[in-house]
Amino acid sequence: MIDIPDELIATQYAYNGAAGRAFVAALPGLAGRFLEEWGLRRDGAAMYGMCALVLPVVREADGVPAALKLQLVDEETAGEPVALRAWGAAGAGAVGVLGHDPGTGALLLERLDEGRPLSGVAGGGGVPGGSRLVGEVADARRAVTVLGGVLARLAAVPAPEGLRTLGDAVERMLAAAPEAVGRLADASERRLLADCVAAVREVAGEPGDRLLHWDLHYDNILAGRADAGRAGEWVALDPKPLAGDPGFELFPALDNLFDAGEVVWRFDALTEALGMERDRGRARAWTLGRVLQNAVWAVGDGERELAPDHAEIARRLLAVR
Repeated sequence: MIDIPDELIATQYAYNGAAGRAFVAALPGLAGRFLEEWGLRRDGAAMYGMCALVLPVVREADGVPAALKLQLVDEETAGEPVALRAWGAAGAGAVGVLGHDPGTGALLLERLDEGRPLSGVAGGGGVPGGSRLVGEVADARRAVTVLGGVLARLAAVPAPEGLRTLGDAVERMLAAAPEAVGRLADASERRLLADCVAAVREVAGEPGDRLLHWDLHYDNILAGRADAGRAGEWVALDPKPLAGDPGFELFPALDNLFDAGEVVWRFDALTEALGMERDRGRARAWTLGRVLQNAVWAVGDGERELAPDHAEIARRLLAVR
């Protein structure tokens, strides 16, 4: 029997409607099917995120630990196996693919150490508008440095053909921007978002061609396992891949474990890791593009204000020269 976590059910129902309900209803059968077809046995409690159920398993044929990932295939997840294989071929530090079923999107992945996310190095979250203790800042900066190294390896790989593109995303967000700006209740936030729009327009003509993860935050990097030859390595997982400019990758590391006082330091560290320190204006513009993208989505859901941490990230980066 496969117990579906209530939180996964709630997010699928809320965000994916009828498709999410159908996905949840099919999950026990999908899990049973691939446990049998791929010769797997359960090896621990189920894990989950916003969109996927992950079952720790062992391949019965050779005893190799793995993870069976079941998720609804959509625009964001369709390219995951393509991206992971491209990164794997380049030795770029992403989780390995052991199996994939194109019809359902089921993935059999290399098992990582789920008990050692990079967020554990970073420590607790910061206080919006506040600061951390000295030791906590040092821990968080170590995590940012690790993430920057992982990000640089991933973004060095050219995007395979057929993935969604940053160019298409920018076209959609700029088309929706006037309405998003106009629906914000606060005049200062309207001006702030308009500044983000202006910055994105300056770089929109060069959206880039690198293979982007899109969601590289501290819980999407786990320690590798010694039995997989990954001892001492930090490994990225759960991409929502697209082809684009590496500057579009910085936002999750600024927003996750948010600390207002560390925004500029993190931005500088990440641009240096990507070799963009001499082109910080472009990196800043694409990061402001993520603020705009999130604002467009929020307004579409009925919100009339920016998320406080997103607004603070925009303010601090707009002050950077």
